[in-house]
Amino acid sequence: MHGRNARWMITLGCVAAILEAAPALADTGAARAGDTAWMLTATALVLAMTLPGLSLFYGGLVRAKNALSLMTHCLAIAAVVSVLWVVCGYSLAFAPGGAAQAVIGGPGRLFMAGVDAGSLAGGLPEALFASFQLTFAVITPALAIGAVAERMRFAAVLAFAALWLLGVYVPVAHWVWGGGWLQGLGALDFAGGTVVHINAGVAGLVAAARLGRRRGWPVTPLPPHSLMLTMAGAGLLWVGWFGFNAGSALAADGNAAMAMGVTQAAAAAGALAWMALEWRRHRRPSALGLASGAIAGLVAITPAAGFVGFAGALAIGGAAGIAGLFAVDLLKPRLGIDDSLDAFFIHGVAGILGALLTAVFADAGLGGAGLAEGRGILDQLGIQALAVAATVAHDAVVTFGILLLLERVTGLRVARDVEIEGLDLAVHGERGWNL
Repeated sequence: MHGRNARWMITLGCVAAILEAAPALADTGAARAGDTAWMLTATALVLAMTLPGLSLFYGGLVRAKNALSLMTHCLAIAAVVSVLWVVCGYSLAFAPGGAAQAVIGGPGRLFMAGVDAGSLAGGLPEALFASFQLTFAVITPALAIGAVAERMRFAAVLAFAALWLLGVYVPVAHWVWGGGWLQGLGALDFAGGTVVHINAGVAGLVAAARLGRRRGWPVTPLPPHSLMLTMAGAGLLWVGWFGFNAGSALAADGNAAMAMGVTQAAAAAGALAWMALEWRRHRRPSALGLASGAIAGLVAITPAAGFVGFAGALAIGGAAGIAGLFAVDLLKPRLGIDDSLDAFFIHGVAGILGALLTAVFADAGLGGAGLAEGRGILDQLGIQALAVAATVAHDAVVTFGILLLLERVTGLRVARDVEIEGLDLAVHGERGWNL
């Protein structure tokens, strides 16, 4: 017993020594008051995209017997990711990684060591910067889980969120934003088209393929139970996206203002493009199509928001609305994968399109770094394509491995009788609606 205690004391001492010697991320000087106030607001806006925005959007799209379960997944994922972000996620994404800097961050911010009221990052309180980045980490696995709605075990959802955060989200965030190899190559991703939306879409597609189709799909119609909830969620997502994109400027300045303006333009163009095409193809415009087009436009402008002007935003948003509708109407049936809430066919497709079109429409005067350095459109397009390919490959392989592991440890799919009864009652013992 004494030997075991001694080993524990030595281990804890080593951990403490690592934390004590953590390299400083902090800037010198004082935090900028105006920027800090804006970023506090932006952080709240981005969190509201998941809670309650995505919860309502997704919750309305599933059947009534699974609505509470879906919302519970979003809240539980937010909790799991937040704890892991404090423990190690932030450090591995953004702390200096030493010799491994190109691939992963270092241990300097484990358990938020060195982060206090006076520490700075990018001219902001570091606690605020870390919290802002946390909100991106929260929404990404929550988006992915929409692909397997109505059939994934709750324990598997929690474990998947934890393992996927560390195995996929954190490395890619470091590659693109934390000083990793894609950032070094000059890949442009202003607010998360690659890190968030391509990541979430690919993970959702792989998970949906592994779990298999919902019972009855695609022969039996499985319509949304409340488009009122979905429309309310879409509105909250649209408003929250201003924090997502304009907040990524990390300052209350002209760049943030441009990011906010082009975000609005792209969302509107995506909504109108989807609606118009659907109206022509199906002889009626649907509320869900209008909302889906807006989300597609928002996704596509995300990587470009700080680099393009208004005309480029209209083109990107409109193209995303058209691509999203064709992906849902044509690509999804051909693949035969039951991505329940179209995580890949909207977020993945629009994310890939937006990442590539960023190279086409980037303006050096608005922060298009590659163009400012003399890099041509084709060269930047090649870098963007490489970033997309690397993200898709890494995500697909690691996600598949995580699913195989969970299949053996917890099981992935609920039992047949649970799926028939609905996850609200069978898993949580509660009803979303008591009518």
